[in-house]
Amino acid sequence: MRCKYFGKCGACVVYEDGYEAQLNQKLQLNKERFREFYDGDISVFKSLEEHYRSRSEFKLWHEGDELYYAMNSIDKSGVVLVDECPQVNIYIASLMPRLLKSIKDKDIGFKVFGADFLSSSDGEIVVSLIYHRKLDGMWEDKAKEIANELGIYIIGRSRKQKVVIGQDFITETLVVDGIKYKFRHIENSFTQPNARVNEKMIAWATKAFEGADGDLLELYCGAGNFTIPHAKAFNKVLATEISKSSINAAKTNMQLNGVENIEFVRMSVEEFTEALDGVREFKRMKHIDIKSYNINSIFVDPPRSGMDENSCKFSSRYDNIVYISCNPETLKRDLELLCKTHRVEDMALFDQFAYTNHVEMGVSLKRI
Repeated sequence: MRCKYFGKCGACVVYEDGYEAQLNQKLQLNKERFREFYDGDISVFKSLEEHYRSRSEFKLWHEGDELYYAMNSIDKSGVVLVDECPQVNIYIASLMPRLLKSIKDKDIGFKVFGADFLSSSDGEIVVSLIYHRKLDGMWEDKAKEIANELGIYIIGRSRKQKVVIGQDFITETLVVDGIKYKFRHIENSFTQPNARVNEKMIAWATKAFEGADGDLLELYCGAGNFTIPHAKAFNKVLATEISKSSINAAKTNMQLNGVENIEFVRMSVEEFTEALDGVREFKRMKHIDIKSYNINSIFVDPPRSGMDENSCKFSSRYDNIVYISCNPETLKRDLELLCKTHRVEDMALFDQFAYTNHVEMGVSLKRI
């Protein structure tokens, strides 16, 4: 990929030698970072080199009567006006100029300052238009016209206001080891931005549990991205997540995939530990017979901050740990605790964010 905004737009980092060179740089950096815990080969899972992002956010920039897409400049001193982006998937890339023209033609660009795109792999798209003004009935009528003409869903957002034209979600289909899974992705909630790499992450994590018996516990389960594929490999799965909207989405996704052996619980890791150990009783856990679970394995996919000390100690109770991390620095910190009781069996690097310094790492650990 050679974007004409390389070196200007802050969405990407310039690597003059191209994609393979920047990917190798990431690999070498993380080999060195984790050498004290693991000296074997780190499996590398590549991204597509262009049109790989199914979620993206752009500023909408006003210059006189003209309206443009914009991104922060690489030195963060201003913005770069853009008319294309080879990062976004082909459906978003095709929609961008048509949407901008429609906003201008329908005259709904007044005080709009952002456009967020969420797309499925087959082109179902929700666009959120973000405003510095209250949206009225005239805006809604014109937004409906644009949605019908472009075949998309539109969300209008302003302070304390959300106007939904059609629906506020798309349904994504992921194929993992030849099996199709459907996931409802809701506007303004977290989803993995690189669908093809996400499929590889799920496949690797599932394989990492091969040979494990009993039931699975998952922390930070989100909307069930990993939970639902894991359910095929375990008798039962107990999954926790603190976000109410994510838990609701996870339950919907379980139904979409006809899975029945998962219990989703809205609890923090601290609360769940207290419930498991009988320190406190929670109404949210009353329908779950904890004693009926035979948990030998745990899967964690925490936020960038990683896990705290108590969460690491809790995870160390289980024989098999699979950890997906979006921040190698906090992963290294957590491994210093986890490797007191476990050894690293395998590691993987997932290039979820091509042309940036970011990667996702996968670690499989077994009790010593």
